[in-house]
Amino acid sequence: MTKKQPAKSSIDVEDLASRVIAGERRALAKAITLVESGRAGDRKAADELLTQLLPHAGEAMHQPMRLGLSGAPGVGKSTFIEAFGMYLTGAGYRVAVLAIDPSSSRSGGSILGDKTRMEELSREPRAFIRPSPSGGTLGGVARRTREAMLLVEAAGFDVVIVETVGVGQSEIAVADMVDMFCLLLAPAGGDELQGIKRGIMELADLIIVNKADGDLEKPARVAAADFAGALGLIRPKFEGWTAKVLMTSALEKRGMEEIWQAATDFRTALAKGGEGETLRTAQAQAWLWTELREGLLEAFQSKKGLKQALGMAEKSVAKGTQLPPAAAAKLLNQFLGED
Repeated sequence: MTKKQPAKSSIDVEDLASRVIAGERRALAKAITLVESGRAGDRKAADELLTQLLPHAGEAMHQPMRLGLSGAPGVGKSTFIEAFGMYLTGAGYRVAVLAIDPSSSRSGGSILGDKTRMEELSREPRAFIRPSPSGGTLGGVARRTREAMLLVEAAGFDVVIVETVGVGQSEIAVADMVDMFCLLLAPAGGDELQGIKRGIMELADLIIVNKADGDLEKPARVAAADFAGALGLIRPKFEGWTAKVLMTSALEKRGMEEIWQAATDFRTALAKGGEGETLRTAQAQAWLWTELREGLLEAFQSKKGLKQALGMAEKSVAKGTQLPPAAAAKLLNQFLGED
């Protein structure tokens, strides 16, 4: 019996690559859709496209700045990104926003509402907003976010902002793929430090206290002082940089210049000590291991004859007749052909 071959993609990869390099927005959107596709034929075309575009991914203003932004729902991430993005485009930069939306665990759908929340920025010619469903990926970061970053950089964008859903593990995931990790917080009742895990504070290169306006301006100052005190007890991630706390009002578009200056200072500090290059190397290695884990899991779940064994193992573990480590070891041996 002849094995069925996966359908080939009808996309002209060479033409698409040249259009992305030329900065065509429709081509860029099409390229991101291609790399996010789960079809086997599209995956091959996506790999070819990325290979062609890789040499062009670092050409925007020497090397594009990758910023990660996370924060709990309600802190004003979309409002902040719009205000910050408009400041950057006004300063002559081209800004790409990759906003990761939470996918529904039941239907697989996602909100994908960032363009409606960032109306001004979405109309800006020097900006590009791409909402992507997380697809249930661990950490709330879309699996193909790293590839989308390369695509927007190849298209000539100088600053790439990755917005995460802020679901705990998302901070760790995005910190592995960006240069600077920013944590956006809002002033609260004075005990907000209790709700922030030490691990997340340790990841932050910059803490931004948003909503520092009106009646919340004084609480914002108190919160900023508290966060600064907490950071003083944490060992810095890099020798050349100590995490800072800044206040901003996204609503009134205040504090954007100071935040961009902090990002610029951060890059300069890391470059002096050679830590910037080390960081990018670590990101590439983290990407490799992510792909290995995801690829092995897909191969495991799709291997012929293993689905039934997996179902039986789940039932025996649920009934308590078999321990999970023993069941997992048996399945792995069967997957590797050692059973």
